Amino acid sequence: MDAGRSYSSGRSSARRNVTLVWMSLAALLCGFPAPVHPQQSPEAAQTPDTQPAAQATVTLASQQPDDVQLRGTISGTVSAQTGAVLVGARITLAREDRSPVQETLSTDDGQFSFSNISPGPFQITIAAEGFSTQTYSGVLHPGEACMVPQISLAVTTGLTEVSVVVPRVEVAEEEIKAEEQQRVFGIIPNFYVSYVPDAAPLTTKQKFELTWRASIDPITFAAIGFFAGIEQAQNHFSGYGQGAEGYGKRFGAGFADTTIGAFIGGAILPSILKQDPRYFYKGTGSFRQRFLYALATAVICKSDRGHWQPNYSSVLGDLAAGGISNLYYPASDRGATLVFENTAIGIGITAISNVFQEFVVRKLTPHLPAGRDTTKH
Repeated sequence: MDAGRSYSSGRSSARRNVTLVWMSLAALLCGFPAPVHPQQSPEAAQTPDTQPAAQATVTLASQQPDDVQLRGTISGTVSAQTGAVLVGARITLAREDRSPVQETLSTDDGQFSFSNISPGPFQITIAAEGFSTQTYSGVLHPGEACMVPQISLAVTTGLTEVSVVVPRVEVAEEEIKAEEQQRVFGIIPNFYVSYVPDAAPLTTKQKFELTWRASIDPITFAAIGFFAGIEQAQNHFSGYGQGAEGYGKRFGAGFADTTIGAFIGGAILPSILKQDPRYFYKGTGSFRQRFLYALATAVICKSDRGHWQPNYSSVLGDLAAGGISNLYYPASDRGATLVFENTAIGIGITAISNVFQEFVVRKLTPHLPAGRDTTKH
């Protein structure tokens, strides 16, 4: 059994060895797959004839600029023909491709600029007030920074209407010259009456000049001398006595009364209180209206702004002149009574004078001003 068993074992081992050999060969054969052609990518599958075209297309696409790279700028400077730059000139950019019109204004140095503009033909219009309008046409190339040649605008030569307003001081000066020609019967000065209802207000200097002109007029001296003679004839202010000395004192007192009252009531206080010392002729309305107006203007007056107000200048001027007169009138005629009497008499005389101004004096005064026009064209 032992010998048979060894043979059987030998044969089984041999078969096992053969089997192992075949299995090893099969495993080796199965380890190598069947030969196949490797798969090619789509790019590799392309024929040699199509590859250059594709490469050319890619190259052109990489070299072609986008729309932003094609855009450019347009700029320039606007000036007058004198060389001075124009600030605030209106510049309008129009395109032939019907793009929206663009506008801008020239800066402080006269410059203007349009950015991000597509290439192509364009037209610029430049306009400024008082200057003739100009246009400029050009072509903007892709990516170009176009500098428009400096544009000089000419002054408009068309007809321009200009209104020149004469300063009120000059108007008042002309009116004063006309007033200084106003003389009743061509002789008696009538300077403090305005026949221009909206006369220009007087300056302080003009108020003093008008008062001085009236005070030194020869007719003023003649009138003072005439009334001094009447006073001496009636022995008014007897303390002055008679004769040449008495007449001289009466004349001096009369001149002092006239001059002091005129300057205080016609120049000093009107300048301080901003009041007009003149009488403004009404000339319209019913007789009653004009009569009451003339009486009222003895105690009311126009301010320098043209408003009616109490005539402080005239009333206070009479009081001040009366108080100062106590310095040179005879002692028997001095006192508060004389001051207030003279003030009341002065107001009454002014009222009566205004009534004559309103209804009589104008007719007796030649060469009156026809009016004024402060605007020339």
